[in-house]
Amino acid sequence: MTDTRIETFEEFWPYYLSEHRSATSRRLHFVGTTGFFASLAGSTVLHPMRFPTALAAFGAVLYHGFTKGEADGPSFKHVGAMVGAGVAGSPVLFPAGVVFAYGCAWAGHFGIEKNRPATFRYPLWSLAGDFKMWSLMARGKLWSGDPLEELGLEPAAEVSSDPSGPAVVA
Repeated sequence: MTDTRIETFEEFWPYYLSEHRSATSRRLHFVGTTGFFASLAGSTVLHPMRFPTALAAFGAVLYHGFTKGEADGPSFKHVGAMVGAGVAGSPVLFPAGVVFAYGCAWAGHFGIEKNRPATFRYPLWSLAGDFKMWSLMARGKLWSGDPLEELGLEPAAEVSSDPSGPAVVA
């Protein structure tokens, strides 16, 4: 049997949810992402000319990386460009929002789920998955129970949990 990386976001989404089975972990993600969104709003207020431009660059790089896909490996160059754009637009508040969001998320993964965040293997799809999960939670879903069952999704294909290597679908 040959191992391959997850090839599409549609395949990745059930895997992402399977890494967030704990409602407490999902709630931590929600708090962290809400804090990140607050940092975006605050950055826009503090830097009304340059931050919206930086945020547009952030979005363009995310879109490019997302459509390119992460089937060939993590797209850390896109992540670097996105962070760089945000920091250029708001050198204090934007990075604080990023640190807060990842701090909350990683507390959920390492402290509650006892798993390795998917962001290390699929950084752009993980960000998109987090935004999608936040959106569902903002609409009243995924606050308790199994997220895959609630959304009527099949469990993800078996994914390698080897922390030293990339997540692969068997």
